[in-house]
Amino acid sequence: MAEMALEFDADQRHGAPPASEFALAHLSDLHLSSLENLSPRALLSKRVLGYASWWLRRRHEHRAEVLEALRADLRSEQPDHIAITGDLTHLGLPQEFRQAAAWLAQLGGADGITVIPGNHDAYVREPWRETFAQWAPYMKSDEAGEAAWTEGSFPSLRIRRPVALIGLSTAQPSAPFLASGRLGEAQLQRLGRMLEQTAGAGLFRIVMLHHPPAARTVRWRKSLRDGAALRDMLRHHQVELLLHGHAHLSAAAYLDPGLGRNLAIGVPSASAVGSKAERNATYHLYRISRAASGWRLRVCVRSYSLQSGRFHAEDGRRLRLALAAAPAARGA
Repeated sequence: MAEMALEFDADQRHGAPPASEFALAHLSDLHLSSLENLSPRALLSKRVLGYASWWLRRRHEHRAEVLEALRADLRSEQPDHIAITGDLTHLGLPQEFRQAAAWLAQLGGADGITVIPGNHDAYVREPWRETFAQWAPYMKSDEAGEAAWTEGSFPSLRIRRPVALIGLSTAQPSAPFLASGRLGEAQLQRLGRMLEQTAGAGLFRIVMLHHPPAARTVRWRKSLRDGAALRDMLRHHQVELLLHGHAHLSAAAYLDPGLGRNLAIGVPSASAVGSKAERNATYHLYRISRAASGWRLRVCVRSYSLQSGRFHAEDGRRLRLALAAAPAARGA
């Protein structure tokens, strides 16, 4: 596996990146929910707990004006591709999937945006055709063509210039008060074959999943239940980068810490704001380019300001601290 130089980029540059760079925006946990005209019947499940959470807290945090500012900032930064790691909805309602699909269409075409599902998108089991099928153009592999994309089709593989985006689904309905995820043996086996097939192709391989792949990033009730199996596989199939959401905070860990390989980076929610600056909506902008020793990865952290109502480049202090502690993290 080629070496990778990781740098921070806090400049205010706008416009298209140089041709030698590939710019990837990573955002997550949008919770695109209005929950208007919600029927009481829809809450006869675990959803009643999620609705209470939305009404009491989350509707004040995940704001429509932040999503508009996010879309404007992405238009200004003009990334080559946008990666969204789940939780576009809050209760996984069909109407929320339609709302999210409309937002995605305004953001850009399916060739330029890759989406994977999160646990909130699979809050309870719903017919695929009424929910995830509406995002299929943003989720399916390049080779899928017109074939139907279903729950059992993951992992996805999309190649964009020097970057291979590998999408996993950890989204499964869970019991009340749990927000855990699972890949499953079949998906892990398909992932292993995909990593073997793409090894040595000279690509910067990015694995996208919703739940953090490292141990102890979140509490057990929110964890990836077969994370240990994924980490074990990745010790034999190294990738350049893993991207995740779910934790609503800046996170970083090497899944193979002894060798400093398989770096996983988590991003906070891109739509949530709070009373403290460190809780404001954030997304990451990665600039990927080839270097003499392998790869160069520059990270720009862009956060929402309540004062200006816009996203700005910041110093990335939270992510820097997480990365500084990453070599000491345990991968299993």
